[in-house]
Amino acid sequence: MNFEVRDLRWYIAVAEELHFARAAKSLNIARTRLSATVIELETTLGYSLFVPGASPTQLTERGAEFLVEAHRIVAEDAERVAAEAAQRAEPTFTIGYTEGVTLTKWTRIWAERVPGVELQLISTTTDTQLSPLADGSADVCFVRLPVARDGLSVISLYEEQPVVVVPKDHPIAAYDRVPVTDLADEHLIQDADLVPEWASVATEIADGTRLAPLEADSNAQLLEYVAAGLGIVVVPQSIARLHSRKDLVYRPVDGVAPSPIAIVWPTDRTTELVEEFVGIVRGRSARSSRGATAPAAQPRKKVVPKKKPQPTAKGRKGSAPSKRGKRS
Repeated sequence: MNFEVRDLRWYIAVAEELHFARAAKSLNIARTRLSATVIELETTLGYSLFVPGASPTQLTERGAEFLVEAHRIVAEDAERVAAEAAQRAEPTFTIGYTEGVTLTKWTRIWAERVPGVELQLISTTTDTQLSPLADGSADVCFVRLPVARDGLSVISLYEEQPVVVVPKDHPIAAYDRVPVTDLADEHLIQDADLVPEWASVATEIADGTRLAPLEADSNAQLLEYVAAGLGIVVVPQSIARLHSRKDLVYRPVDGVAPSPIAIVWPTDRTTELVEEFVGIVRGRSARSSRGATAPAAQPRKKVVPKKKPQPTAKGRKGSAPSKRGKRS
């Protein structure tokens, strides 16, 4: 028999409430309409679903059996509807990106080349930059190296200049750039392990007076500490630019290793869309993208060699002397 899924849902509501009025209220329909629907179901089935005249409402034995069947039909319909919705939904491609990475150029090219696949973005920090890959919420991630590479494909993209951030009235603000040795007498707010080049020359480490680094939940909070005069930080230039403030300045630091940016993804989840996006990031043209059809080879044109000009009489006697010489 074929049943309307809506009618089965209404029957389930009554069978579970065992009260027509409450079921009608939960369904936001009139009680008379609900009763009529149940009567139509009973007519179609050829037996009673509820015990006639029973108070409170009671299911018949066959009504209880049909309740199981009704649940099955409704569940199968829900699965079918969900599957159809998934097929109708536009595919998506999700990118995780660590703080300071700008995606504008790549997302623009993606929109031009793959207009049928919507991009979704997830912002991360250095501490959480691999989390979207671990839980499957992102297809690729832009990260700051180093990262644990087990099971990951990693392509290095570029390196960022490290800068020191100081208050606007700090002596370092007067210089265009500074060597890390000039920061030896400064107090680094961060963990010294993050800037080993500074740690190797730091006075406070050498004499044992270094205080424990301040705890901060974000780079923005670190810069708040700098503005308060509690010390300095050394961060990639994009981080300093992202959190720029009028009361702070940043200057490039020589002698500190740059911060590498890479794109990573799980090797076992290398899909066509991943390859397409990686190709865009690496500068591959649309014509040379993987999977693109190569243009048909054009037939070679027959090359007819040109005849060399015959030397003139003057040319046979000898060339004119060169006029190159000292300029007057």
